[in-house]
Amino acid sequence: MGISIRSYARQRDITEGAVRKAVKSGRIPVEADGTIDPAKANVAWERNTSPAQQRKPDSVPAKPAPVPAPANPPPIRQPSQRPAEPESGPVAAGMPNYQMSRAVRETYNAKLTRLDYEERTGKLLNAEDVAKEAFALARRVRDRLLNIPSRMASVLASETDSKTIESMLSQELRIALEELAE
Repeated sequence: MGISIRSYARQRDITEGAVRKAVKSGRIPVEADGTIDPAKANVAWERNTSPAQQRKPDSVPAKPAPVPAPANPPPIRQPSQRPAEPESGPVAAGMPNYQMSRAVRETYNAKLTRLDYEERTGKLLNAEDVAKEAFALARRVRDRLLNIPSRMASVLASETDSKTIESMLSQELRIALEELAE
């Protein structure tokens, strides 16, 4: 059995509304009877709350709130026994803690920013644009090369010297490829 939300708020020296908000968002666990186990809640509060949003301690130390002794002390665990929960406390409904989620989000944003920068500086190109341009270039090369036989057929038919035919074909291929390079 734990303590009430109001008692927990006094114990942490925060508002009751802040505790209710933490319970509603799943940052701290609630017992089945609606009370709060201070030990579990403190661990979950530290793990799941952004350090930037936590209040700074007052320069004048406040009078510490009395910590009520638990009605049933936890059993002493033997070294061979494994704890039922992880050392960092329970995770609410399988959700990752705040710091882990924040780190994942920041990593993702950094990667997107890097990609955006590389695209703007010309180091990175859109794959669809590259594919379209490569297809258009390949089509122009194919068309130019397939037009050579129809243009050269009548000229080559009158030639009997193989060196002259080879020279004419080489020259025609070179012209077609130079036109594509422009």
